[in-house]
Amino acid sequence: MGQTLRFTTMESPIGLLWLAGTETGLEQVRFGKGQGGGEEDERPFREAVRQLALYFAGKLRAFELELRPRGTEFQLAVWSELQRIPYGETVSYGELARRLGKPAASRAVGLANGANPIAIIIPCHRVIGATGKLTGFGGGLDVKRRLLALEQGMGLLMGVGK
Repeated sequence: MGQTLRFTTMESPIGLLWLAGTETGLEQVRFGKGQGGGEEDERPFREAVRQLALYFAGKLRAFELELRPRGTEFQLAVWSELQRIPYGETVSYGELARRLGKPAASRAVGLANGANPIAIIIPCHRVIGATGKLTGFGGGLDVKRRLLALEQGMGLLMGVGK
């Protein structure tokens, strides 16, 4: 028998975040209100909320949480590689594809990056275009810009995107 999906919401400096998962780990962090059912329960997410708050305060560079993203084998490989991008650094989709041993797969890497179910914690915001341009992001480009600014020691650039 499957475990019950639980969820909670969290106010953050970049807007409302929706966290969902089961007793075995965090499965989703999405921007705004989540989709789907489940049971509202903040208890399983207290540590995730605490770590996210520290991250937004500029006091946490690496998350230590049980993550359970759901995806294809390729998506899981991309999301695992995303977690190896150091705090405050960015890589291009092409570089990420090369790191995965699939140099011709930058478009597929981009699609997998866009399907990342655990925003911020699996840092898809650290992937940029080959020219250094900010490209698509589920939370919007202003939020991506703010997250990158935070990680590069400039704070959250308050007011951008508001």
